[in-house]
Amino acid sequence: MNIRSLTRGDGVVIGAAVLLFIASFLDIYSVDGATGVDMPSAWASGPLLMGVVLAGLIGAALVVVSHGLPQVPKVAGIELGQFGVAFTVFAAWSALGNVFDPAGGIDNVGSNSGSGPDAGTGLILSLVATVVMAAAAVATPLVPALKGALVGAPKPPAPQPYGGQPFPGGQPQGSYGYPGADAQQPPYGGQPQTAQPFGAGAGAGAAQPQQQAQPPAPDFAPFWFAVPVPRPLFAEDGSATAIAELAPGTWYLAVEQRGQGLIAQTQDGRRGVLQDTSGIQRG
Repeated sequence: MNIRSLTRGDGVVIGAAVLLFIASFLDIYSVDGATGVDMPSAWASGPLLMGVVLAGLIGAALVVVSHGLPQVPKVAGIELGQFGVAFTVFAAWSALGNVFDPAGGIDNVGSNSGSGPDAGTGLILSLVATVVMAAAAVATPLVPALKGALVGAPKPPAPQPYGGQPFPGGQPQGSYGYPGADAQQPPYGGQPQTAQPFGAGAGAGAAQPQQQAQPPAPDFAPFWFAVPVPRPLFAEDGSATAIAELAPGTWYLAVEQRGQGLIAQTQDGRRGVLQDTSGIQRG
């Protein structure tokens, strides 16, 4: 049963059912001048128990269960929820009749004044509970305010970097520039440097792809970083094929140092070489 499929109207039905259950333990009679007399509850009256309490509780259960199931079952071609609505209306009608005639046509019961007993607290609360229950069950498909979700859908989690791990220092992800970081913090490498493609020192021509993987620096420690502008992430085999693009405002994990570049890991687990590390912001 999916409770997120329940509506506000179902919440009203559940609340009314709880009130009805509590009322079933209270006195159903109120007699003037009768002191010290132990008045019965609904559990001592068969018609009241069957026609009001159990009918109302069964109706509420059928209404709520029918809305919580992925597929509403049918009995004799009628949906379970429709049976529940009928039970709640019947319970309210029976409670109204019991309030008008609590003694069932028998007068002078337990009264020295010659008048019959009045409706007690249990009967009055039972009438209120069943009327509210029936009204909510009938009106929920018709009133937009009652058709709203009882339990709101969970908010989608904020995007997180690799492995769903928290950001450095426990801060949420923000725009470029690690939130909470010192504004004077130098970028990776100590000083900002102009953009220089990986391997540019090998000659004046175009950057040559790295042919042989270099082992990570022995004192390297993984860290989070962000890029100031979109930067391509190249394959680790040294080819010129970009496997992803690093975007500003997102934190990535640097797992190794490869020459002048970094082995970076994206949020979906892809790894590649960031050749241009100029101006990156460390977390």
